[in-house]
Amino acid sequence: MTQPLWKPTTQQVESTNLHGFIEHVNHTYGHRYTTYDELYSWSLEEPDQFWQATWHFCHVIAGLQGTTVIEHRNQMEQARFFPQARLNYAENLLRQTGPQDAIVFWGENKVRQRLSHDDLRQKVAQMASALRSNGIKQGDCVAGFVPNSPEAVIAMLAAASIGAVWSSCSPDFGVQGVLDRFIQIEPKIIFSADGYYYGGKSFDSTAKLKEIVDKLPSVQKTIIWNYAGGDLKLSDIPHSCTWADFIHGHQDAQLTFEPLPFNHPLFIMFSSGTTGKPKCIVHGAGGTLLEHLKEHQLHCDIKPGDRVFYFTTCGWMMWNWLVSALASNATLLLYDGSPIEPDGNTLFNLADEEGMTLFGGSAKYIDALAKTGIKPIQTHKLNTIRMITSTGSPLVPESFDYVYSSIKKDVCLASISGGTDIIGCFALGNPTDAVWRGELQTRSLGMAVHVYNDQGHPVTQEKGELVCTAPFPSMPICFWNDNNNELYHKAYFNRFPNIWCHGDFVELTEHNGLIIYGRSDAVLNPGGIRIGTAEIYRQVEQIDEILESIAVGQDWEGDVRVILFVKLRPGFSLSEDLKKRIKLEIRENASPRHVPSKIIQVADIPRTRSGKIVELAVREVIHNRMVKNLEALANPEALDLYKDLAELKNGTS
Repeated sequence: MTQPLWKPTTQQVESTNLHGFIEHVNHTYGHRYTTYDELYSWSLEEPDQFWQATWHFCHVIAGLQGTTVIEHRNQMEQARFFPQARLNYAENLLRQTGPQDAIVFWGENKVRQRLSHDDLRQKVAQMASALRSNGIKQGDCVAGFVPNSPEAVIAMLAAASIGAVWSSCSPDFGVQGVLDRFIQIEPKIIFSADGYYYGGKSFDSTAKLKEIVDKLPSVQKTIIWNYAGGDLKLSDIPHSCTWADFIHGHQDAQLTFEPLPFNHPLFIMFSSGTTGKPKCIVHGAGGTLLEHLKEHQLHCDIKPGDRVFYFTTCGWMMWNWLVSALASNATLLLYDGSPIEPDGNTLFNLADEEGMTLFGGSAKYIDALAKTGIKPIQTHKLNTIRMITSTGSPLVPESFDYVYSSIKKDVCLASISGGTDIIGCFALGNPTDAVWRGELQTRSLGMAVHVYNDQGHPVTQEKGELVCTAPFPSMPICFWNDNNNELYHKAYFNRFPNIWCHGDFVELTEHNGLIIYGRSDAVLNPGGIRIGTAEIYRQVEQIDEILESIAVGQDWEGDVRVILFVKLRPGFSLSEDLKKRIKLEIRENASPRHVPSKIIQVADIPRTRSGKIVELAVREVIHNRMVKNLEALANPEALDLYKDLAELKNGTS
């Protein structure tokens, strides 16, 4: 493709935070940079200057910054940023006062709520005072089994203001899935709503909550609020009280913040857990804050007064990412429930009614919109949206086309990628440069991102491993209960010494963007040729009859053969003609190596609770191996569809 899908005007470029940051860097350090690529190179060559400039440009609130920026910079696992600094994450998020909206909340079409900045500050003060009076102190764990509601934000900020550590799961998690996570971290307090809404229906959370708390001896208090209109039976739930009762007597509390080290634990995030017990990834307050400020203000162009939305649950790191937008003086638009009920327009209604400036969702959500033929460009104004972001899985080129043809033409479309491991992104948007079809726009400032081949050499316009060769602030500070950092080292530094290996199979393009072909551990290897699963999905899911697909490798006669499972639209079946069309599409637009040996129709495709399909779990099932943690899946029953399939026991196509 010789022309980009979108390119900002000179006026748009000059209005961005990124343009202002380049001017700030030029003025402070005597440079004459004009392009993003120049800025990116400088951010790697002079990391001390870059992170200091980011700190000042984004107005980090701190009692002390200190003189050292990076300690042990040549040893990635031991590197520490701003070791002398003292700050508080919650103080940075609660910096704004006044009657303007801090949070706007939609719980499907059942609940709407607004909190001003003054309201939010007061509610956090009340909850923090109540937590302190119940013995919560620095380093204690506070957990949420919570919908994406204002109460979740308030509880998290209250914990952070004290120096307690926050961790959360969404209420659609099963009991064992929650216990697999919370038993490891031993929370003293659990927050929960009585239930939640999804698809126009209400679901009770209290029965699951009782089972969870019964098996968590560490819990001293369970705090519940009424959201889904259920009849709260507190007597059934150990150590329970209502939110109102818990804060009673603290209504006039003053907001205070504990000054904490830069690397003080803030969040415990969890790996997906599809291959074993979820790993407890601990992220520090300063690294999370600084990385999110950089991503929000420089890469997503979030300005004071902007209204920022991401479709997420409290079980996905994008919730933490979204909430941090308060530190950029933005308003949070929270939505809990189904994104497509009743007619696929709900989130676009939210965008128009609330003046949304950043619209965030998953690649699968955008693909689902395209499949249903929804065209918001014809039904909604969407004139306030400046950026659309997508993550969770690679955004296929055809979805880029869909956004510009059917959602909005004049918008920066940023397919972003990183993960729970870094509570941020290695690849992001760039509001000052072009959007190229199928590409993530740019590598994240201050992140030494490269692509390595199997020999550990950097390559361009070749597929390989995504690595980061220098430390960055949002690396995990540790894994919870990980003796001698053994799990931490194995997760990221085992393959290339002193280099972070992220586990994505990618390509660095001629535009200095990235294309992601899937997870490295799910890469197919027929005949010794490495194939990213996203390369197959891109072709298959353009066929009208197919809703979704999943590809895995099956060990067969000393090699690996590609097996493709397809979920079809209602009313369609996998005919021989459709199989031929699928294979022809893949052969002509990918390569003969990509063509599956077998194509099998299934009724459902297993996925994690954040919506990612799970190739590894399917691969285990078809090889009659045990899937270690079914509770990590949103629909574990779907795996039964892949057991003992007769089609996989013979060599015919």
